Amino acid sequence: MAQDDAVHAEGLVKTFGDVKALDGLDLVVPRGQVVGLLGPNGSGKTTTVRILATLLKPTAGQAFVNGYDVTKQSDEVRHSIGLTGQYAAVDEFLTGRENLKMFGDLYHLTPKYVKERSEELLSWFDLVDAADRPAKTYSGGMRRRLDLASSLIAKPSILFLDEPTTGLDPRSRLGLWGVIESLVAEGTTVLLTTQYLEEADKLANDIVVIDHGKVIAHGTAENLKDQIGGDRLEVTLVDPHKMSDAQAALAPIFGSDSLINESNLSGPVSGGSKVLVEAVRALDFAGIEIADLALRRPTLDDVFLSLTGHGAEDETPAPTSSRSRRGRR
Repeated sequence: MAQDDAVHAEGLVKTFGDVKALDGLDLVVPRGQVVGLLGPNGSGKTTTVRILATLLKPTAGQAFVNGYDVTKQSDEVRHSIGLTGQYAAVDEFLTGRENLKMFGDLYHLTPKYVKERSEELLSWFDLVDAADRPAKTYSGGMRRRLDLASSLIAKPSILFLDEPTTGLDPRSRLGLWGVIESLVAEGTTVLLTTQYLEEADKLANDIVVIDHGKVIAHGTAENLKDQIGGDRLEVTLVDPHKMSDAQAALAPIFGSDSLINESNLSGPVSGGSKVLVEAVRALDFAGIEIADLALRRPTLDDVFLSLTGHGAEDETPAPTSSRSRRGRR
């Protein structure tokens, strides 16, 4: 394990009865970076995070977090990490300020430090005005911000974020993105799982794509997009039921690499704008009406569809505690 690796996992296997959630997964998270862990439904993302956070024990393989073995040195691991899960773990009957104090007490932090740190976090997450209101009066975005603030009360060097913006409105998501970027600028290492591909595109230095418990692709967002090729033609039909007919009509342009995603048909093309003319002619000849036609650069969604054959829907495991215990400051 390299000394500058915050997380290093080799050959992780996790089985639940006859179900193999992880199947020899390898993962490296360099210190001070954001690594996005992406994959379709049931791929093993949350299972990976729970093992690294010592909430689950692997069936086989080994993992080190901050240099500590997650199975043999779990206390040391918990002392150096923060974890925010898919479900906001705040006490609805306590105020925002009281929630932060509660977590500070659980982590055995000094009252003076907790008070100072709480004021800092409340300001940082734009919760000052709501600090003395019960959390049950908070919006979904405010609860998520309070949840993330609670995970930062002890200034962890490594932060695991398991879908931190799921269910948030666009404005709240953008706000949390800004907070995550600020944390990384201060030296925090982040492992991020997300169902929002633009989130990984925006935040992650490196992206690991997993499917069926294995790593199937690894690289920067641009590296992964380059694997698909150059421009992509995207076609939206007036009648989505004619998608297969459109795919057949455009086969000479797409070859065998076209993908159907809900109401869109897309595929890699070459030749620039003249492809648009060819596509219009082919669909018109087939009697298929076009709602929209565009030539664009590949996205991470295209990467998912190309690698897995389906979209980036996330796992929905049973709710678990979104907090790991940390040591005395």
